[in-house]
Amino acid sequence: MSPLPPHGPARRLGLYALVVCVLAVAAAVVSFARGSWLGVVWVLLAGLSSNMAWYYVRRGRAAGRDGTVTG
Repeated sequence: MSPLPPHGPARRLGLYALVVCVLAVAAAVVSFARGSWLGVVWVLLAGLSSNMAWYYVRRGRAAGRDGTVTG
C-alpha cells in the first residue's frame, strides 16, 4: 500500500501542507541560527502544517477506501 493517498484534492492539499511544513522548519532553523526569537513563530507554523498534512493524508486514504469523503 502506498503511503500517499490516491490522486485527488486531499492528496494535493496534503502535499502542499507538507511543503509548507518543510519550509517553515528551514525558516525556523535559519531564524534561530541568526539569534532571532521569530523562529518560535516558524516552529508553530510547522506544527500546524504538519497536522494539516496528516489530516489530509488520512482523509485521502479514507476516501480511497470507499470512494466517499465524510466530514
